[in-house]
Amino acid sequence: MDIQRYALIGAIAVLSWMLLTEWVIFKDKATEQQAIMAPLVEAPGSATIGDLSSDIPSVIDAANEPSFVNPSTTSQGAVTVTTDTLVVTIDLQGGDIVYAGLRNYLAKLDNPSDPFVLLEQNARRAYVAQSGLVGPDGTDTKQRAQYETENTSYTLEDNQNSLTVTLYHNGTNGLSVTKEFVFNRGSHLIDVNYQLSNNAVESKTVYLFGQLKRDSSADPSRENSGMGLAPFLGAATSNTDDRFKKFTFADMVEEPYKAQTQGSWIAMIQHYFLSAWIPNPNKTHTYTTRVTKDGFNIAGFLSPATVIAPGSTAATSAKLYVGPKDQYSLEKISPFLELSVDYGWLWWIAQPLFWLLTKIHDLVGNWGVAIILLTVLIKGAFFKLSATSYRSMANMRRVQPKMADIREQYADDKQKQSQAMMELYKKEKINPMGGCLPILVQMPVFIALYWTLMESVELRHAPFALWIHDLSVMDPYFVLPILMGASMWFMQKLNPPPPDPMQAKLMQWLPIVFTFFFLWFPAGLVLYWVVNNLLSMTQQYIITKQIENSAPNR
Repeated sequence: MDIQRYALIGAIAVLSWMLLTEWVIFKDKATEQQAIMAPLVEAPGSATIGDLSSDIPSVIDAANEPSFVNPSTTSQGAVTVTTDTLVVTIDLQGGDIVYAGLRNYLAKLDNPSDPFVLLEQNARRAYVAQSGLVGPDGTDTKQRAQYETENTSYTLEDNQNSLTVTLYHNGTNGLSVTKEFVFNRGSHLIDVNYQLSNNAVESKTVYLFGQLKRDSSADPSRENSGMGLAPFLGAATSNTDDRFKKFTFADMVEEPYKAQTQGSWIAMIQHYFLSAWIPNPNKTHTYTTRVTKDGFNIAGFLSPATVIAPGSTAATSAKLYVGPKDQYSLEKISPFLELSVDYGWLWWIAQPLFWLLTKIHDLVGNWGVAIILLTVLIKGAFFKLSATSYRSMANMRRVQPKMADIREQYADDKQKQSQAMMELYKKEKINPMGGCLPILVQMPVFIALYWTLMESVELRHAPFALWIHDLSVMDPYFVLPILMGASMWFMQKLNPPPPDPMQAKLMQWLPIVFTFFFLWFPAGLVLYWVVNNLLSMTQQYIITKQIENSAPNR
């Protein structure tokens, strides 16, 4: 039995299976999301999807307080806010953010005036950030508070570092509310502050809530993700038991989450981007996930009671992040929020790779060049292991005639054939497993780099050279996948041919299968494969020729 050949085929099969599994998971999640989305489909001629005001939490979600009714209300005006990083629409009915466009991230590369839209409320998608006051005296308990503002449009001017948008509400119960949204230059983090004035003769008790409400429509980045990638779509949080705990929409249906934690956050995550509520880190808040009867997925928090004495004022606040999954920015906002950049179980390898990739990019200024140089460094780190593998394969190729003689001599006796093979390996000092073990050792690094390249928002719309204008999508002309397949075919020619005809046919088809499989892979990942194959092919060719020339008659 050709142990090395079987082991190599096994290694390739494992890698193919892992990539194919990710694709199957991706398709299953898409089907699952469509099933969840079914109740949200509009009938012809109906209004917009859902009624946001009917999903406001009651205090019973966090404490044993009575529940309150939340009748439907309609929007009565909106405010538009424009900063250097965000374009935001605030609904004056409730003071919710119902639209958020990211000015530094385009929806499509060929339309520089069209920002990527993360939050929106329309027939295509319902995804909004809500906040308010509930409880016995909450302004959002029985119906959403109707706010007023001085202007309908606010802009962060060039000479401003921050912009404050102030909303006012005078309740009929003597509680006056000032709701402030504070935007800072260069930031996707929004401060949401409440100033409460009690003009009544009795104390007022309210609970601040913040929540992210989303339907089950597909991740808008999915269409450019390519085969093999299953970007996570759902909610996530952090607690004392789990630094990063995530929930698919199906998880939220089957088992709603509820926990009380201090210094945490709760988020809605998709490929490249997220929104997250970060309440006061010095207090213990109740974090929940749930799915409404209309099929909306809600992840939010409820703060402890704020009591306002008669004739006095009080304040409560939270922060809202709406932006990219930039881990170095996220780690400064709240502990473990950077883990939303999910590298999977190989994060301990992926994280250093990303750090190295960013450092290289800082030097060269091009993410494609950074991927090439990172590949060279990884190849250098495994140079000796790869040399061992290629030396073993070269030796196996050198003794192929002797192995063929043994198979012919003991064609009818497999036991003697195996014994003769082992004696040959021992005589020639060949380790039949020496060719595959180094490859198996390197496989976790490849998988980790796979997720590093897939999860890094920095590569989204990042150009490389010539026709590659976006490393996060497939090569439009399929040049890189074809080069990858060609390099894989040439590498096969340097390996000893399989003795079994079926194995030989399988190996001949692998470059074609992989080429087809990689046609839809993001160009950044295929670029890594091409460079890695070229380096491997060069190293293997040199080692093979050295061994064949050093012992031509052995």
